[in-house]
Order: sequence, then C-alpha cells, then structure tokens
Amino acid sequence: MFYTLQWKDNQFSLLDQTKLPKELVYLNITTVDLLIDAIKKLAVRGAPALGAAGAYGVALAMAQGNKENWNEQKLNSEIARIRNARPTAVNLAWGVDKVAVLIKNGFDEVLAAAHQIAKADSEANRAMAKLAADWIEQKVTKRPIKALTHCNTGTLATTDWGTALGVIRELFNRGVLSEVFADETRPLLQGARLTAWELSQYEIPHYVLADGAAASTIARGEVDVVLIGADRIAANGDSANKIGSYPLSLAANRANIPFLVIAPESTIDRSCPSGEEIEIEMRDEKEVLELNGIAIAPNGSRGYNPAFDVTPHDLISAVVTERAVYEGAKII
Repeated sequence: MFYTLQWKDNQFSLLDQTKLPKELVYLNITTVDLLIDAIKKLAVRGAPALGAAGAYGVALAMAQGNKENWNEQKLNSEIARIRNARPTAVNLAWGVDKVAVLIKNGFDEVLAAAHQIAKADSEANRAMAKLAADWIEQKVTKRPIKALTHCNTGTLATTDWGTALGVIRELFNRGVLSEVFADETRPLLQGARLTAWELSQYEIPHYVLADGAAASTIARGEVDVVLIGADRIAANGDSANKIGSYPLSLAANRANIPFLVIAPESTIDRSCPSGEEIEIEMRDEKEVLELNGIAIAPNGSRGYNPAFDVTPHDLISAVVTERAVYEGAKII
C-alpha cells in the first residue's frame, strides 16, 4: 500500500507527508541537507519514524562524506545537525546515537544497525498494540468501543503499523471497536490529513472533528477511551505530545474514561526527570497565521505556535510500550 521510509538499493526515500491526502509522493534523500529539510518541514514525522530516519541519516552522512571527502570533524558536525533537527522528539537523537557509535566499524555495519532499528520498531508496534488492546478490553466494558485520537500515530508516524493508531487497528480487527474520532490537529491538520487518510485505507469508520469539539464530545459520553502517542516521556511519566493533547487528558479524567499514551521504550527518556525539563519546539508563526499560504489573520497579528504540550503523569491512565503497561504512568 505505502511505506513511510526505506533504504533500498542504496537509495533512501521518504513519503512526503506534506502532500497527503491528495498525492502519494516519495522523496529521494541523497544529502544531509535534504534529510534535515524533510524533518523540519514534517515530510517525515512521528517519534518512531524519526528514530529510524536519524539512524539512516548517519549512514547517509557517511555516504555523502565519502563522496565529498569530508574529514572526521565535518562528518560529526553533519551528524549533529541531523540529531538536533527537532529538539522535542527524543527518538531522533536516540536513533542517531544508537548507530553513530558504530561509525568506526564502517558503513555496512551502520546501515545494518539502522535496518535493525526499523525492523525492531515494526515488531514493537505490534507488541504494544496487543498489550494496549488487551488492557482496554479489560478496563472498558462498553461495547462497541468508541475511541478518540489526536495527531497521527499510525504507519505514517512509524516504520510499520503504528502506536496509538496501531492499537485502534488492533481493536477494530478484534471486532470490539465501532468508530474513531480523529481530532483535526491544528495548525498542520495531521489528524484531518493523515489519520483520516490512514483510517480510510484500513476501512475503519471515523469522524474528523475540530480540536475544540473534542472535550465536549468526551463529556457527552461519545468516547470510551482516548489514545495518543508521545514524542518524549520523562522518567516520572510526564508525556510530551502534539499540542492539544493535554486538554484531552483533562476531559478524559473528568469523564472517568481511560487516557492512554502508546509509545516505544525508546521514547522514554529516563535521563529527563519530569516534563518540566522537556524542551518544547516552537515553530514558525506562519503555520498559525496562514492556511495553505493564505492569510487567515489580520496584518499585525502574531502567531504563537508551540508544537507540543506536556501531560502530567497523574492524568495518564497508563503508558503502554512494547514491554509493559505502566499503569498510573509509573515509569521509574
């Protein structure tokens, strides 16, 4: 059907997610500059996918450096640029660091390690989907289940299957889920553009709703479980995810329904004590002030555009990884 990223026949390619849902376009990534541009403009996004992209980026930098006769200092600086392209998503730095230590062993070993990261992510996605679906079936007695999700956490955010959306797929395949509410996810509409597109591919019934409608939809009893992904999880369980996630946790807690964070173990940053230490990426104000290049706010208005917010651990019912269900978000 489609893939998010792959290294095949000595070519690294990414699905350009800025073109979805209208076009299925793949980018041929041949230089570090092209990869960083793809990361920053969100052609590739999602914590697990960024982890794999970072690992492949090291191999890409080595290949480019070999062609252009880079010295060690230049190679290291280019790899550092990849590592720091998006500060909140810990998986990007994790993927780079995981393979960078193998540079001394040569290109083939670095590339093999990057392939293994991608393969392990695919396996982890399916494992956490089963763990979370089992937990939800035990905790949520209402049938059929209605789920709400924010941003995009499917195959497009990973190397295969998905995190929070992967759980939704698992529940649907088990025959216990009837429909999904997908937040539009302003300002870049990853929910309306990407999650709805994936749900359509999987033939899962769904609604796209305005972010501002999510809390009242939960309050009316239309939602039985809220599932989100994460870009970084602190040691105490505080979770950074796409802006708009935190208010969903407040609504879910008020309605007494589960609020789950689904992410791989690599997203847990045990060196970060709490959410207060998570750097929040601030993006271009034009993303808020414009839509497809057309101004939607008057001249002189300023745009405030944090890409993420942090949900405190005490508002999270459970963090689910491929290894465990951390109830009460007890990570340490």
